[in-house]
Amino acid sequence: MPRSRRNPRRQPPQAPQAPQTSSAPTRLIGLNKPFDVLSQFTDAQHSRTTLADYVDVPGVYPAGRLDRDSEGLLLLTNNGRLNAKITQPKQALPKTYWVQVEGTPDAHQLAALRAGPTIRGGPTRPAEVELIEEPQLWPRHPPVRHRKTVPTRWLAITITEGRNRQVRRMTAAVDLPTLRLVRIAIGRWRLGDLAPGAWRDL
Repeated sequence: MPRSRRNPRRQPPQAPQAPQTSSAPTRLIGLNKPFDVLSQFTDAQHSRTTLADYVDVPGVYPAGRLDRDSEGLLLLTNNGRLNAKITQPKQALPKTYWVQVEGTPDAHQLAALRAGPTIRGGPTRPAEVELIEEPQLWPRHPPVRHRKTVPTRWLAITITEGRNRQVRRMTAAVDLPTLRLVRIAIGRWRLGDLAPGAWRDL
C-alpha cells in the first residue's frame, strides 16, 4: 500500500470540474480531512484551507462532502461512475460517524435517533445508533469547548443518507448538540489509522 502523503503547501487555484470516466487507471483515495478544511480544491475567498493543501494528485475529485467543521474519511476519485456509485442516494451507502454530543443520551433520545428524527426536509431514515466509550482520537485544533457543568458522551451513528449536515441536525432534534463529528467509514472503506491530513490509495 503506498505511503500516506501530505502536501503542506497551498496549491494554485484550480477550476472545479466533475470527474470524468476515461481510459486512465481508476484512482480511489481516502483522506483524513482535518477540521476547518473545505471539501473542495478551490476557495472563492482565497483565504480558507482546501483539499489542495493536502492532496497533490491530479484529476481526482471528492466523492461526496464532509462539512468544514467535521473530520475524518473523505473519498476522492478520478472515475465518474465510481463517484456516482458512492454518492447517489439510491445506492444508500452506509456512512458511520463517531459523534461527541453535549449531555447524556437517555433511552428515549436513543430510540428517537434510531427511528429517524424529523429535520428540515422531513423525517430521516432509521439509523444505527450506539453509545460508545470515548475513542482514541488525535487532538482537534482548536479544541472542543466544554461546559464544566454539562457532561458529554460519544455515539456511533450509521446513516444511509447524505442530507446537508444531517447528523448534526439529527442530534440537535433530540436535544443532544454535536460538539465533534468524525466520519470513520463509507461503505466498505474505513478511516483506519490515517493521521489528519494524510491520504492513501484504497
